[in-house]
Amino acid sequence: MLIFSLDTKKCMNALLLHPAFDSFLFIEGDITTFNTFQFNGRLKKDFFSAEEKEALDDREYALWKELREFCLSLIKGKRTPLGFHFVLSMSAPNIARLLEQEHLSFAPADVQGLYLNFKYDGTKLSCTTGTSMNLFTLDKSLEQAWDKMAQRIFAKYEIPFEVE
Repeated sequence: MLIFSLDTKKCMNALLLHPAFDSFLFIEGDITTFNTFQFNGRLKKDFFSAEEKEALDDREYALWKELREFCLSLIKGKRTPLGFHFVLSMSAPNIARLLEQEHLSFAPADVQGLYLNFKYDGTKLSCTTGTSMNLFTLDKSLEQAWDKMAQRIFAKYEIPFEVE
């Protein structure tokens, strides 16, 4: 687990205006402006047609790209939000790819999620990485690989950061 202090303007641009994080699952979040808006990213499968359900590929959560515009509409304006918190998770295919690329011994089914927890408190933006496993392990290799991957993601999208 690492905590990153992020350049607020550049990260907000990447997060809300560009597809940088669109492949991530949206787990939960909240935005506080004149009101607090809370979001649960779990998909309500009964809402979808049979064809739409099939296209979801057994996904349990919405993709960030499916909520990004809505979140932007709540945040944009003359005043900055009082705060927000977004929990994003790497998608299952990307988790499998990371395990393979890093030659890690875990199976994709062993991994509950690899998370980016974005938090804006009205003055600064931070992101905390998180790893959740479906099994007990003392092996920290996946956590370390995820922390490095998060740094590569921020560098790729030119988001300046400092590790706290």
